[in-house]
Amino acid sequence: MTNKPSPAASSSKSPQDSKQPTAVVIGSGFGGLAAAIRLSARGYKVTVLERLHGPGGRALVEERDGHIFDLGPTIITAPYLFEELWALCGKTLSDDVNLVPMDPFYQIRFDDGRVFNYTGDIDQMRSEVAKFNPADVDGFNRYLKVSETIYKTAFEDLSAVPFDSLWFTLKCAPEMIKLDGHRTVFGKVSDYFSDPSLRTVFSFHPLLIGGNPLTTTAYYCLIAHLERLHGVHFSMGGTGSLVKGMVGLIEGQGGEIRYDSEVSGILSSEGKATGVRLASSEELAADLVISNADSAWTYHHLMDGKPANRWSPAKIDRTSYSMGLFVWYFGTKTKFEDVYHHVMLLGPRYEGLLKDIFTNKKLTEDFSLYVHRPSATDPSLAPEGGDTFYVLSPVPNLDSGMNWEDEGERYRAAIQKRLEDTIMPGLGDALSTSFFFTPKDFETRLLSMKGAGFGMEPKLFQSAWFRPHNRSEEMENLFLVGAGTHPGAGVPGVLSSAKILDEIAPDPSVFQR
Repeated sequence: MTNKPSPAASSSKSPQDSKQPTAVVIGSGFGGLAAAIRLSARGYKVTVLERLHGPGGRALVEERDGHIFDLGPTIITAPYLFEELWALCGKTLSDDVNLVPMDPFYQIRFDDGRVFNYTGDIDQMRSEVAKFNPADVDGFNRYLKVSETIYKTAFEDLSAVPFDSLWFTLKCAPEMIKLDGHRTVFGKVSDYFSDPSLRTVFSFHPLLIGGNPLTTTAYYCLIAHLERLHGVHFSMGGTGSLVKGMVGLIEGQGGEIRYDSEVSGILSSEGKATGVRLASSEELAADLVISNADSAWTYHHLMDGKPANRWSPAKIDRTSYSMGLFVWYFGTKTKFEDVYHHVMLLGPRYEGLLKDIFTNKKLTEDFSLYVHRPSATDPSLAPEGGDTFYVLSPVPNLDSGMNWEDEGERYRAAIQKRLEDTIMPGLGDALSTSFFFTPKDFETRLLSMKGAGFGMEPKLFQSAWFRPHNRSEEMENLFLVGAGTHPGAGVPGVLSSAKILDEIAPDPSVFQR
């Protein structure tokens, strides 16, 4: 399964050919696809424009030598957000996609060889905590309650609500202050755990959405409850099976997706978005424009020379961005049965490493790794007798000045040695295919500002109202979805950003001709 575009999806029919109200979506990441589904369900004729050769954006799928690689997201939480999209189309998610629960969610392996099995079972988690420090079990119990409280306010109540009004933000402020949003995830977690290793276990989650646990607002402590409530899942066939299913929903509602179609500018008239211009010079008129491109890239490169109201190029450059990602994709001709599906392979440092990545912008040799072995759950993703892997290392973004053309292969080899010395002895002899992405690839391939893996960093004053709004501040009828707008990165976040369109995008009857 490689999600190649169908002939029908490559049609060049323009939205302006129909009297039906139209919407153009820039980008086919999860946010863009979800936006297209929701707008189609409301009556818009939707065209999705994707500059790459297939759908998914960061969730693109690539097949090499019989190995199927998800290039982006691998962890699925809050599956109800996908179920809502299928229900809007009169269908059921399970008819197209088979989500299977992970147990444990992750194995967290420390540098000294100790392993913490992170699961949704509370009694088992208490036992895991007790293995490291029995005195912290009480703190764990209290932390669960805090995480649940934050989840109910920051996610259940506010993740699908637009923060484009300063007055609304101020109204929410007292409740949010009670949740210690001014504190950091690591600081909040440290209130409940005295053991340094347990502080790592319960504070690493912001890294999954581009945040530094030492600076990310404590609101993201909600992730612990989110995972426990909804579980951590894997989509059989890979994350690409979800992308393929969403494409089917769009096309089933009469929408289309055009590939190899790069948008070079957003057209406007009298302060309103009126369509887009492609790099080929073709212009498409639309009643609404939705950008699933990186929000910083949208405002820096796609505004067609219009003066900025809020997001000027200078402000965009001053903004702080998430870390970069080095991702090594490889296949093996033998199986590594002892490697779990999701492994956090930690180095000897935690706080110091985070400071080097986010503050010092320094590439170090004592990295920590996320190891993904999808063929452990779905053997069809690798040739018979082999395995498929994805190994991610957080690294500085391009503000580091790193020349990845020179450093890429050296860094990949260092990762290989680390794996061989720990959980994958004999890896070098078992390799059958290999390629990697660096922050430079994120900039050139995914048009991510500064090669950041997750857009703008989720700090307190870059969240909610302080983040680029879902309803653009720069022109009417332009809307933003994806990691760079509210509520932020991660699959639940980008799906929620599209859900906000239900509240803020005009009813199609406004444009009825």
